[in-house]
Amino acid sequence: MEEGYPPLQDVYFHKSVESDGVLAIFVGRGDIPRILSYGGKIIKTLAQKPKKTIRVLEYKSDERKFLEDLFAPMDILTINHIWLPDGTTETRVILKAKGKKKYMKYIDALKEIAKESRGMILRVEFAA
Repeated sequence: MEEGYPPLQDVYFHKSVESDGVLAIFVGRGDIPRILSYGGKIIKTLAQKPKKTIRVLEYKSDERKFLEDLFAPMDILTINHIWLPDGTTETRVILKAKGKKKYMKYIDALKEIAKESRGMILRVEFAA
């Protein structure tokens, strides 16, 4: 693919995590625009081979950027931390209800990707 899409030669691939039909690809800082270039043709080509939905995430980004990239194109309204009595922490993400039905099938997979890659336990809710 690098021959057909020269920007891929400069992209640093860190790792990938797969869950229930969603493949998260972790790339270096600033590499997301390179993968999203060519009008999304690179992502479409990547998605065809394993027949999965692709999420491109920045490796070692801050929590907010990670969650925004993970749930894109859905809009995040707020992010809260919930401390539970057993000492664990959950991250509550409230998304806009617009497009809820379209993306609902991916929510569990995205929660699993967050847990595997960052150790984050997510509680996802939709605003009314």
